Amino acid sequence: MPTDPPRPGRDRSVTGPAPQHGTPAVTAASAAAGPGAGGRRGPALVVLCFVQFMLVVDDNVVSVALPTVRDDLGFSTPGLAWVVNAYFLAFGGLLLLFGRMADLLGRRRIFLTGVTVFGAASLLCGLAQEPWHLVAGRFAQGAGAAMASPAALALIALLYPGTRERARAFGIWGGIAGLGGTAGLVISGALTGLASWRWIFLINLPVALAAVVLLPRLEPESRAARAARLDVPGAVLGTGALVSLVYGLLRSAESGWGDPGTAGPLVLAALLAAAFLAVEARTAEPLVPLSFLAFRFRAVANGATLLFSAAMYAMAFLLMVHLQTVLGYRPLAAGLAYLPYGGGILIGMWLSSRAVTRLGARPALVLSFLITAAGLLLLAGVAPSDGYGSGVLPGMLLTSLGCGLSLPALTVAALTGTTGENAGLGSAVLTSVQQVGGAVGVAVFVGLATRRRDDLTAGHDPLHAATEGFSTALTTAAALLTLGAILIAALLRGPAVKA
Repeated sequence: MPTDPPRPGRDRSVTGPAPQHGTPAVTAASAAAGPGAGGRRGPALVVLCFVQFMLVVDDNVVSVALPTVRDDLGFSTPGLAWVVNAYFLAFGGLLLLFGRMADLLGRRRIFLTGVTVFGAASLLCGLAQEPWHLVAGRFAQGAGAAMASPAALALIALLYPGTRERARAFGIWGGIAGLGGTAGLVISGALTGLASWRWIFLINLPVALAAVVLLPRLEPESRAARAARLDVPGAVLGTGALVSLVYGLLRSAESGWGDPGTAGPLVLAALLAAAFLAVEARTAEPLVPLSFLAFRFRAVANGATLLFSAAMYAMAFLLMVHLQTVLGYRPLAAGLAYLPYGGGILIGMWLSSRAVTRLGARPALVLSFLITAAGLLLLAGVAPSDGYGSGVLPGMLLTSLGCGLSLPALTVAALTGTTGENAGLGSAVLTSVQQVGGAVGVAVFVGLATRRRDDLTAGHDPLHAATEGFSTALTTAAALLTLGAILIAALLRGPAVKA
């Protein structure tokens, strides 16, 4: 098939032989970028990581501010949930489409478009005067994030093709992502308490502007070398399946699994997914080649990511509620209580790249899952009478250490074997799995905690009932991660991702 010739200094179509035995592809990315590529990689990584930090912060930055937002804009209780849900719906639903578009149309182009959309949407959120203004802005933020996040991860994968350097780059990336989740709660509490909730959105503007100005000077364009058309039927079916799935999962957390508003979208998602697989099997240029999904090492890594995301999203939600409703923390204090979590992630991130390069992805992931599970069990034992230092902090630090170890190793494993042809697709699949896993975790574990609390409320003190619900959910999450460690040890066989 014909290919577009590269434009010197601007366009970088990365090609190379297919990786053998699942080894991470060593592309021509750095060489094609010219002799100064090595010197520009560091600043480019900094810009891409700052943008990812901004995107992850906005996953949960509104959590602490929701009561103030409700009072200022006049939200109803059901409508308030969509300040959070609109972002997840757009982000999780559109990732595959934009990830593939990044491969075909240019990863830098889609990244910069996404950052621009995200910045404009943040301005709309910060200036919102009606409830629908904020919900629409949050949906647009999610769409911008769905463009920028997989494209950025693909650019990093191509900037750092070697195994050791890729593990270190993903270690930084994963650590920044973990810190963003923690920082969102701290930033939300600080800005809402000391200034205005509007600033939790407006602070995105300088980061977005800096990225749009700087990245074109640091990173050449890259796209798949083979000219290909976008699989429109696959894009419609795949996007529809993901949107329906995420919507049904979000509704289940509000209405329960038996509600028609939950069951209908989930059934529709299953039908659309079946149609998507049938279309992809017959299409010459599929949105997601089935051979890509069937690659065992990546498939197991993405499955492990699903389990890990489910446990960690649920933990973050449940612990924030527990701190405020059971332990009596004010919003700002609850946000600040998460600061040591960021320190634990940094330590785990520093150790992760070394563990992956010296031990391999499989032992590193088994160890990190077990450490995280142990941290969740410690948190599950926090009682209403426990102090922060003796009760919350030990479990939080151990969980964050495991999280910091896990995120980079999962990213390395999930992108094993990706090349200049499909780096955006691999990144989009991984991020989609993370979002869907988060939605599943919140729906399942919050529902489990709520049912346990309600069962005990009649005969026990409310604080005791809430604590038992919290403990049951986190203990179950720890069991899920232990199961994940067993599956990784048994199934993640093949390439040893190590130097």
